[in-house]
Amino acid sequence: MKTALSLALVLACATFVPVLRAADEPTKPVTPDQPVVLFNGKDTTGWFSQLKDPKVAADAVWSVKDGILACTGKTNGYLRTEQSYTQYHLLVEWRFTKAGNTGVLVHINPPDTVWPRCIECQGMHAHQGDFWIWGGAKVAEPMVQKNGVLRPGPDAEKALGEWNTYEVDCRDDTVTITVNGKVVNKVTGVSPTSGQVGIQSEGAAIEVRKVVIGPLPKR
Repeated sequence: MKTALSLALVLACATFVPVLRAADEPTKPVTPDQPVVLFNGKDTTGWFSQLKDPKVAADAVWSVKDGILACTGKTNGYLRTEQSYTQYHLLVEWRFTKAGNTGVLVHINPPDTVWPRCIECQGMHAHQGDFWIWGGAKVAEPMVQKNGVLRPGPDAEKALGEWNTYEVDCRDDTVTITVNGKVVNKVTGVSPTSGQVGIQSEGAAIEVRKVVIGPLPKR
């Protein structure tokens, strides 16, 4: 009886991250007309995990506790929305528990692989605001290191351990990154212009407390 009770308590307290099956075709892109909370603070409902190492379980990389989405960064991959979006403002609040690498992926298109066709909005410590262009996606700006568009100005990231506000505006064929209230980079001539959005796992332990997508600010 005691063993059964202990097991029940463990199951009640645990937070499970569902491993969702990717759809064969992406959903029709939605243009948000009001803010939508993508991370509910309880679990990863509405998200799909893609990891480079198929032997690693999603819940070994992604977990939710006390309203925080934690990522170990091991192995490489991403957690993406099931829903596709276009013409939107995306806000992510995150912090590093140790300096390293991560990113926000926008306009993710199938197939799910590491790395997919998408625009990576770099989140690496001291490099937040760079772009990396993956899987045949295109931008008009000249690229360095084959697929990078580096941030032209100074870093706007906060000190390690502090929460950063990372915003991405996807308007027509332009993607603009704002870090802690400062516009730091943009690319134009972007293709594709719609897709899923995601958080990257790439070596660093990070915590995420907010992911909200909404309408673009009026000009």
